[in-house]
Amino acid sequence: MISMVFPNYFADAEASFNDAKFVIFGVPYDKTSSFRHGADQAPKEIRQAGWNFETYNLKTGVDLRDIKFHDYGDLDVKNDTPENMVKKVREFTSKILKEKKFPIAIGGEHSITPGIIQAFPKDIAVLSLDAHIDFRQQYENEKYNHACVLRRIADHIDIENIAVLGIRSVEKEEFEEAKNKKLFYRDSFFIKENGIKKAISDTKKYLENKKIYLTLDIDVLDPAYAPGTSTPETFGLTPFDIIECIDSFSQQLIGFDVVEVCPPFDKGETALLATKLTRFVIDRVWTNQKA
Repeated sequence: MISMVFPNYFADAEASFNDAKFVIFGVPYDKTSSFRHGADQAPKEIRQAGWNFETYNLKTGVDLRDIKFHDYGDLDVKNDTPENMVKKVREFTSKILKEKKFPIAIGGEHSITPGIIQAFPKDIAVLSLDAHIDFRQQYENEKYNHACVLRRIADHIDIENIAVLGIRSVEKEEFEEAKNKKLFYRDSFFIKENGIKKAISDTKKYLENKKIYLTLDIDVLDPAYAPGTSTPETFGLTPFDIIECIDSFSQQLIGFDVVEVCPPFDKGETALLATKLTRFVIDRVWTNQKA
């Protein structure tokens, strides 16, 4: 864990809400986790981790000091039922979208994402980077469980507008149903054999030029890179695979979240990675959507 204590906002998020293009908000929620608990601690640790990084990006030549982004703080959802949490997330995201800003949510578990998606028009696309297909109708008697994320998203947008990359863990019946409904996916074994560029190319062709919301479940990465996650799965993607995805889709992105960081189960490595990837999203979207 990070020993020093820095300001409790996302590093370099110095702009006001009104001036910012990007609005970051935390959703410290961990009510439906089914293996490890502690994802509600992630927003704080992700914020703290950012104070480690320079504002300048060697890879892109972009300095985050030139970009206006704001950290709103955390939503008060910690003790809510899953359904009430989703409602609060939807209402807050709607306020951000009304002001024509780019929402960035820091989870928390993956169950937060349907609330965000519900605030968008029904014609958007969703790209999920995840080790799990999350297509159960309900899990542990809860339809807003973290294991039902894509199913709840498919309640709001057409399933042909959803794509998932990196999966390698499914329950047999949910997988068969997802395939029957023609959910688009490229699993981690396909990516290992064919490369991330091929998976991205297939996905871009499938989603065409739609506006895309990107949800990043940190467990899409191999636990060697992201051990501090709620439901780790081996045979995962690399950080370079993720930045390739972000770069490739950045012109189409309309929102982003990073979820399932679980700080009690590592020494801060996963929060550092989540922070760095969030900063990369801000960099690439700002650069590639300037015009």
